[in-house]
Amino acid sequence: MNFSKLNRRAVMGLSAVALAAGMLGVSPSSAQDVTIPIIVKDTTSFYWQIVLAGARAAGKDLGVNVPELGAQAETDINGQISILENAVAGKPAAVVIAPTEKSALGAPITEAANSVPIIGIDSSADSTAFTSFLTTDNVQGGRIAADGLVAAIKAATGKEEGEVALITSVPNAGSLEERKQGFVEQLAKYPGITLVADKYADGQAATGLNITTDLLTANPNLVGIFASNLIMAQGAGQALAENGVADKVSLIGFDSDEKLVGFLKDGTIDGLVVQDPYRMGYDGIKTALAASEGETVEAFVDTGANLITTANMDDARSQELLNPKVN
Repeated sequence: MNFSKLNRRAVMGLSAVALAAGMLGVSPSSAQDVTIPIIVKDTTSFYWQIVLAGARAAGKDLGVNVPELGAQAETDINGQISILENAVAGKPAAVVIAPTEKSALGAPITEAANSVPIIGIDSSADSTAFTSFLTTDNVQGGRIAADGLVAAIKAATGKEEGEVALITSVPNAGSLEERKQGFVEQLAKYPGITLVADKYADGQAATGLNITTDLLTANPNLVGIFASNLIMAQGAGQALAENGVADKVSLIGFDSDEKLVGFLKDGTIDGLVVQDPYRMGYDGIKTALAASEGETVEAFVDTGANLITTANMDDARSQELLNPKVN
């Protein structure tokens, strides 16, 4: 999972837009002078930079102006609301947004949808006003993480038994709550596994590190951790490495960057549940353009999730997901 930049992603993107143009009736020449902003949760995060790269490529391919907007922390809820309001005030053809908090963004999204089509990506909000919503099935992603964690525990201990913990980046983020739901539901299928800690952080990797360190101290029999987003996986992985317990405590993360790739290669992390953020950004803009031109679009699109381990990390599909083109 070395982050060399593969041209394959660009080729796939071009193929996707060619198909979309035929299916949705969208042509690059018809989209000139159209503006569709994309609003992400955190413009500094590698995950969201991949989303923005996909949106940027779609804008180039479709001839659409795509302002890349977002706060600099997923905890800046009011900042994202202000960005959305300002974007709508600019009278764009549509808006693509990844809501940073489920309840707080509900009313602003509903209000915005009175003026322009709103395309949601990644995380849900308490609104029925989305024209279309493109995301990973995060409940299924949580289930995949649970199965992966139990498999890692069995590989390390020879049995599907022991105490595990869950670390969530921030409270009430739609995608993270869905991952938690799927994880907890799937763990119930393993009677020998006990969830002994369910912790929330503040969106900072350092907090994830501290929470993990505290968990290791408070739960000496801990055999597994699920860190349900990139930032928490960074912190948890660092804690396991610093405490020298990676061989005793299995760890499943969600999403990937160069640091997590390194942890996977050296055995600190046992697996990563990886989404397709490039596709979310690309197809988000494609769908927004089609909706703005009156085309019928799908109400929900599952962009998929895959468990990547050392056993399959060199497979072609894994490399497509782990080496996105971000420039």
